[in-house]
Amino acid sequence: QVQLVESGGGLVQAGGSLRLSCAASGGTFSRYTMAWFRQAPGKERDMVAAISWSGGSTYYADSVKGRFTISRDNAKNTVYLQMNSLKPEDAAPYYCAANFLGSTTAHRNAYEYWGQGTQVTVSS
Repeated sequence: QVQLVESGGGLVQAGGSLRLSCAASGGTFSRYTMAWFRQAPGKERDMVAAISWSGGSTYYADSVKGRFTISRDNAKNTVYLQMNSLKPEDAAPYYCAANFLGSTTAHRNAYEYWGQGTQVTVSS
């Protein structure tokens, strides 16, 4: 059983930056493709970014390309999401998810483990 704990959310002004972290425990972190999803009120939970278990490939939603960067540190069992040039439409709870030896798929049903989420608020 893998446990995921997100941190780093908060309130930021538009144009600002935040770095989210997701600490994993209970499994072999290096075997998991990791992803960040977000769910704005009244909308589906959509993938923002993903990084393969090998670290060799990444995926970004079109809405965040060039602004967000996903990375992982297998020695620390942690995945990060650096968010720059934040916009009010980026505001949402952000969830970390893990997919054992999977691809960087955007299908949320492929992810077996989820964190509780961390709230990102962007003021205009």
